[in-house]
Amino acid sequence: MKIMFISLGCDKNLVDSENMLGILGGAGHTFTNEESEAEVMIVNSCCFIGDAKEESINTILEMSEYKEKGKLKALIVTGCLAERYREEIKKEIPEVDAVLGTNSYQDILTAVEEVTAKGNGYTSYREQKEVYPSVENRMLTTGGHYAYMKIAEGCDKCCTYCIIPKVRGRYRSVEMEALVKEAERLAVRGVRELILVAQETTLYGTDRYGKKMLPQLLLELAKVSGLKWIRLLYCYPEEITPELIQVMKEEKKICHYLDIPIQHCNDTILKRMGRKTRKEEVKQIINTLRREIPDIALRTTLICGFPGETEEMHEELMEFIDEMEFDRLGAFAYSPEEDTAAAEMENQVGEETKQRWVQEVMELQQEISLDLSARQVGTVFDVMIEGQITEDEVYVGRTYRDAPEVDGYFFVHSDRNLMSGDFVTAEAREASEYDLIGGIVDESAE
Repeated sequence: MKIMFISLGCDKNLVDSENMLGILGGAGHTFTNEESEAEVMIVNSCCFIGDAKEESINTILEMSEYKEKGKLKALIVTGCLAERYREEIKKEIPEVDAVLGTNSYQDILTAVEEVTAKGNGYTSYREQKEVYPSVENRMLTTGGHYAYMKIAEGCDKCCTYCIIPKVRGRYRSVEMEALVKEAERLAVRGVRELILVAQETTLYGTDRYGKKMLPQLLLELAKVSGLKWIRLLYCYPEEITPELIQVMKEEKKICHYLDIPIQHCNDTILKRMGRKTRKEEVKQIINTLRREIPDIALRTTLICGFPGETEEMHEELMEFIDEMEFDRLGAFAYSPEEDTAAAEMENQVGEETKQRWVQEVMELQQEISLDLSARQVGTVFDVMIEGQITEDEVYVGRTYRDAPEVDGYFFVHSDRNLMSGDFVTAEAREASEYDLIGGIVDESAE
């Protein structure tokens, strides 16, 4: 069958999508990006916040139209929306032929074969007690020079605004041996940067081994030949240990970069969110990281307009952002999700106010980012090449300070023929709010 695959949502969802692509490709199916040519359409959906849910539903409805105006024989929905709203999808969107939950990606081949042979009605919802490592023939969609590796599934934190524990289940770590083998396979295929993801990477191993094993996992992954960078995302501040910091300091392959979602700084809001840290603790963790690893780049995310937030609390957050000077920062408006405690709280904030606060946060961060970028001028970086702007003889790359998709770029002037995944040594000579511009100082590419 000719299959079109649409992956929505986070990078953890993307790993599931790549596993399903690998399973289907290994069985002989082919893929297309043309809706009108697809015989099977698969939408790996997201429902983390309202906008993501709306995008997933609209995509499903849009794709369903190709049953009349294209060659589409089967429409399959997988992922978080499929897990959370399984009955509603089957009832309200009868064009959907199969629905697979978040723990059922390995059933995708059966789903395709069932619905194309027998018609609609296939469902698969496996118990969220097991966690499955990536398949050996996982199909990378990131260009091949970097890849995400999901080290755990689910979450035990139960923040009051978040539906993920109900959709993805309890926290479950992938066996370390399986992760090391996956990293070895990816490196053989040309992956230079490995990005570790989970709902929370810092708790890796607590369920399987009885203690935090992320430092040990990093040490094992650093032994994998061919990898240049190992990057950590989704590190909750209260779970960052001295041992983790020490490993980051000593092991050269681990990027001096941490993504630390703090969500807010006001103690009242943090408590209402069900977060485990308070303002002074967050500041202490950030100060410790910067003292121990002076060149570390810190990213965070914030929620604006959580129930009960006031103008005074928002101003406190603005002052905190100004003081902390995060290298990278994203903000989004609070989205009340059904079946979460926060959705039932009093003093919900109006949409207009939430959006204004998001805008104010991002405008402040833009000023901070411009100042921080300007401080990098004159610094020499290892830059991983991602692509080329051919007409300008400029290559697009990233430094250790830049995670793909969410951070900035380093634009490298060079008349050499470079390939994606090459590393060059370049000096930053100009800066904008989020990007650096420079030239190669060492013309040898790795």
